[in-house]
Parts: sequence; structure tokens; C-alpha cells
Amino acid sequence: MVVSSLSFLAGVLLVQQFHALPDVKWLIPCAIAACIMAWLRFWRSLFFIAGILWAILFALDRLSDQLPKQLEAIDIQIEGTIADLPEQDDRHVRFDFIVTATEQNLPSKLRLSWYYPNQEVKAGQHWSFTVKLKQVHGSMNPGGFDYERWLFTEGIGATGYVRTIPKPVLLKQDSALASISVLRQKITDQLSATLGDSKSLALIKALTIGDSNSITQNQWDVFRKTGTTHLVVISGSHIGLVAGLVYFLALRIWAWTGLLVWSPQKVAAFSAVAMGIFYSALAGFSVPTQRSLIMLAIVMAAIIRQRNTRPFNILAVALFAVLLFDPLAVLSAGFWLSFFAVSLIIYAIAGRLGNPGYFWEAIKINWVTSIGLSPLLLLFFQQVSLIAPVANLCAVPVISLLVVPLSLLSVMIMFISPILAGKLLFWVDQALQGLWWLLVQLAAIPQSTIIHTQPSYWALFFALPGILILLAPRGIPARWLGLIMFLPLVFTDAKKPEASDFRMTLLDVGQGLSVVVQTANHLLVYDTGAKFSSEYDIGQGVILPFLRGQGIRKIDRLIISHGDNDHIGGAQSLMRGIHTEEVLTSVPQMLSGYAPIVCTAGQAWIWDQVKFTLLSPPPQEFVSENDNSCVLKIQSEHGAVLLTGDIEAEAESWLVKTYGNDLKADVLIAPHHGSNTSSTITFLQAIQPAYVLIPAGYRNQFGHPHKDVLLRYRNIKAKSLNVADRGAIQINFRNTPFTLQTMRETESKYWNAKLQH
Repeated sequence: MVVSSLSFLAGVLLVQQFHALPDVKWLIPCAIAACIMAWLRFWRSLFFIAGILWAILFALDRLSDQLPKQLEAIDIQIEGTIADLPEQDDRHVRFDFIVTATEQNLPSKLRLSWYYPNQEVKAGQHWSFTVKLKQVHGSMNPGGFDYERWLFTEGIGATGYVRTIPKPVLLKQDSALASISVLRQKITDQLSATLGDSKSLALIKALTIGDSNSITQNQWDVFRKTGTTHLVVISGSHIGLVAGLVYFLALRIWAWTGLLVWSPQKVAAFSAVAMGIFYSALAGFSVPTQRSLIMLAIVMAAIIRQRNTRPFNILAVALFAVLLFDPLAVLSAGFWLSFFAVSLIIYAIAGRLGNPGYFWEAIKINWVTSIGLSPLLLLFFQQVSLIAPVANLCAVPVISLLVVPLSLLSVMIMFISPILAGKLLFWVDQALQGLWWLLVQLAAIPQSTIIHTQPSYWALFFALPGILILLAPRGIPARWLGLIMFLPLVFTDAKKPEASDFRMTLLDVGQGLSVVVQTANHLLVYDTGAKFSSEYDIGQGVILPFLRGQGIRKIDRLIISHGDNDHIGGAQSLMRGIHTEEVLTSVPQMLSGYAPIVCTAGQAWIWDQVKFTLLSPPPQEFVSENDNSCVLKIQSEHGAVLLTGDIEAEAESWLVKTYGNDLKADVLIAPHHGSNTSSTITFLQAIQPAYVLIPAGYRNQFGHPHKDVLLRYRNIKAKSLNVADRGAIQINFRNTPFTLQTMRETESKYWNAKLQH
């Protein structure tokens, strides 16, 4: 069963590498091949082909449930149900919406935002909305989060927002017995009422009902640095622990009653499975809980039927069942981390001679998972916590043996005896506050986390067998060779530009701007995109992941062109996340805590034979803040780039009069996102760019880039590329002519929005 499940996994995984799904007619020869394999009893080949077929059919069905292009940006009347717990911040509430009635051909599931709602939005509510929708679209950046992939795996066919006119109408509210999502809503409301403004409220919600929406970015940073993120989500270990506790209690209690019509083992097994289903449902049946629940059911079925089971066979059945239920699970990091962690534990613990005892076995499991998961953590997150073994050794007993059992017990009795539940939650709160203090101290240790370039698949190819050798039983010679096979991971490094070369990446940050410029030994960031809420901005959501993926640990110079949110919003979180040597800006008062230098025309420096010159603003500033943007020219022997911020006609006219032909550049970052108040014809004629790169958001509210501006670009024979259509755009000034590539051309998969020409 192990090889068959892995063959099925290989087939499913192969389909996820496709840039486009094959035509339906190609499924016929695949089905014929599967029949031949079945007739010849080549079971492993059959499972491989079956994985391909199932993944393609599942993906085709999911892709068919998406918004037609002609329904974008028009008012549509819909009715439906809030599917799960909404996400709320100070500006809006975001939620998944199941459509039950509409006159249009809409996807069955939407992701909607309601700005400044005048009513509470809860799971299980039935609403009548007027909405404006758009097709699934997200930013695409190297090392960044693929929002389009996430929406696809969640079955969301469109995103949009609720119109306040006509006024939304609440039709009805489901009862707590109607669905598990309504029960989760009732529980989260009761927890909020019981714990008030406790600092542990968000963690308790995460551990009881899988609601991590309230966990702050600072808390996530601490968990990431200490390697304890897995403890604040309902993971397989939590399911197994709670089910094991229920099994033990049911076994003892049933035996004590003397009612032996059913054996205590069978009663305990059924009770454990029931608790596992309940706890998994509270977590929304995430991939780790699916895996754990299936494994639990198999083990309990073996106890009921009095059969022996092999751990890897159980894991293989769980793998096959998860993929059969949702083949798109392979697109999530949680799928790989969950199954690989359990595989490592089975490999390192099961079938070994001797009985080390629970304490030493727990230490071994902690060490095994910390070492064994490091290659995957580098692949997915480009970082590994060095203090994770110590942090987990302290945190796991507190969370697993105290916090989770007491929290679940509180949840089960809070509607019967709120006072008793409140007392139990008080002790849970105290335990979590003590643990949090310890984790904060550990996270503050210098160099507690290794940040490294994303490893290649070749490095992983050597590292994974190295793990098996390193964790092999004692007595097997030369286990130290496993460490040697880790070396390709350590020495993986992103290729840097040579001297006199430079690389510029215009990141896809929606309606905003952020540019990263790399020379042989230096790095510059120009603008940091927008801040959307207290918990998310472009600095920590896009720029930091990009820099980590490149193995960059320091910014030599950060330039903030001016004070608009879509240019300065991510600056503070970026500087908190990575050491920044120097800050230049036209608005020093907005970054006073970072000792900024005022950018002024005439400032210049040379890095690795590449010249950087600030052309504007002049000492006598313009009236408009946009016109006072820091304008930067970068020039090497292979080409030149002009970064203009949000300058408009007045600043453009001054630049032409002041510099004339010296403005000439091969690449122009479109002023003010392609606004009609910028990109005057005299300015463009002075620059004569071959390419104009436009940092505008998909279907943005300002209509950027303006059609007249695009016509001007065409009239000067410049090729214009918009990040909304192309994703991040990277130019290597390494040769003459320079090379240009875009994310949607090189990295898009079948679920990504199609490249717009």
C-alpha cells in the first residue's frame, strides 16, 4: 500500500506542474492506459495514472466554477450564507460566501469584503447583497504567497466587495445545530465574552476551534522564531493526544461500570473516534487533522476488529484518502510538513529495540522533527529556528498536557456551566501567559533563526536521504555521512550580479510601488508599497519574503520617494524585519525614528561600478507632495533605469529643463502608476525608454494606467508592461541588450490568471 499511495501522489503532483491543463480528449488515452494497467495487474502504474486522471478531473471541475469575464465590475444581486468565521479588522470584514440565489452565472463560493459594516457579520447568517466582483487575481512575486493558488485550493471562484447601496439585508440566522461553522461562531463569541481582552484569547481560539484570525503579526513572529507555530494550530498531535486521553478514560470508566455487553476496548475506540471527529470539525477539517483523523480511525478499527497494523501502512492509507478527498492538498506546505513529520517519527521510533521511557522518547521525537523538517522549512519559508528544540521541549508539555485538554473541556461545558468554564479558562490563560513570556525571551536571543536562500530541488534530493541515514538505528556504520549530504543545503546561494552589472526587480504590490535593485555587493530598496491594516502590509507580506528567498540579510539603502501610503506603508515592518543601513526620503518627519536623510537633487554614489544619482527634488521644493518624490537614475555600462515615484507634469517639466538629454534611460518606471497627470510627451521624448514598467493594481479604482498615457508610450515606440498583467518584472543589466522576464510568463501554473497582452 505504501508504494501504491506514493505512486498516486506522484501522479497528482505531476499535474500540479502543468502550466495549462490538457484538453479533455487527452483523458481518453489515459483512461485506456489505466484499463490496460489494471488488466495486466501493474498496480503501481495504475495508481500513478489514476492520480493523474483524478487530479486533472478535479482541477477541471474547480476551474469551471469561476467568474466569467463579462460579469466583472458590475452590480449583481445575490443571496447566500456566510460560510465560516469572518475576518475582522478596523476597516472591513472579510468572509467566504456561499451563493444560493442569483440571476447570473456565478461561482458557488465567493470571497467578499464589506467596508465599514453597520451590522455584525457572523457565520451561518443568510444575507441579500449587491456586490461587485472580479476574477481571481493576486500578486505574483518570487518567494511570495500565491494568493491565486490559495483561492483555487479553497474553491473560491471570485472576489469582490459588498455595495452599501442598496442596503444589505439580513434574511435569517442559522441555529448552532445547523452547521459546524455556526457552532464555531457560538464558541468564539462565548470565549470572547468569558475572557474579555485577555492576551491569551487569540491563542485559546486557535487551539480550540482553529480560529487564528486574531493572532497578531508580532505573535506569529515569535512563534516563527521559536519554531512553535505548529503548536498554535490544531495539528495532528493535538487530535491524537485528545483522542488518546478519551480512549483511556472511556476504557477505565466502562470497565468500572461492569456493563460488558460491549467490550471496554470497543467502547473506548468508538469514543476516541467520535472525539477525533468533533475536534477535527472544530478545526475546519484542515489537512493535518484529516490525516490524523484517518489514521486514528484505522487504528481504532484495528482495535475493534482485533487486527495488527503497520504504522507506515496506516500512514499510506491516510495519504491516499486525503488525496482522494482533495488532490489540491499537495499545494499546501501543511500537507508536506504534516505527512513528513509523522513519517520521520515512525521511522525513528517504531520497531526500535529497548524502552527509553516517555521522557527520553519525547526528547528524541523533538530532536528528530527539528532536524528532519529543516530542509522543508528552508524550501517553504527560507528560515529555520535554531532554538526550536529547546522551545518545543518547554512548550509541548504545557500545550499538549494542560492547555488543550482544559480548553476543550471548557468549551464542552461553557454553555452548561459558564462559571466553571471561566475558572478553567483562567488557569489556561495563566499557563499561556507564562509560556508566552518564555517564548518571547527565547525569540529575543540573537541569531535564534537562520535565514537562508531557498534551496534547489537538487539540494533536497541529497538532503532527504541524508536525513534517513542520520536517523538510522544505532549500529549502522557511517551515519555521519548524513551530515555530508546536508551540505548542498548550506551552500545553496542565490546568484548575484557581477561587478558593473545590476539586477532590478519591480515587485507586484498591487496599486503601489516597490523596486529592489541588487549590485554585486549592495542592495537598494525603492519604496515599500502600501499598508492595508495593522496586521498586514507589503513590507512584511511581499518584500521580506522576496529578500529572504534571495538570501539577503541587509538593506544598504532604503529610499522612500514620498509620503503616500502606497509608497511608504510597508517601511516600518520592513525595517523591523531586516537590518537597514541608511534611509533617504523626501518626508523625513514620517520616519523620524530611523534617522533619515533628506533626498535632494545632486546626491550620488557608486556601488560596484554602478552609478546612482538623485535627480529630484530640488532644494526649492514643489508645491505638490507627489512632485517632491525622490527621482533616482541608475546607470551602468549595460543600461540605465529611471525611477520616478509619483511625479507629475510640473516636476517632469523641471527635470527636462534641468537635465535635458541626460534623462535618457532604457527603462522607465511609469510616473504615478500611469496617471494622466504624468508621463507628458516632452518628458517621454527626453527619456526615450525602450520599456515603460507600470506599477498599477488589477482593476484599480483610479483607472491606472490611463488609455491616453498608454497611447503616448506607443507613440514613442516604448513597450509598456503592467505588473497587474505580468506579475513581478525582473531586468538583468548583465549584457547588452539587457534581459527581461516576468513572473506570469516564467512561473505561472494552470490555476493562475492568464497573461494579458
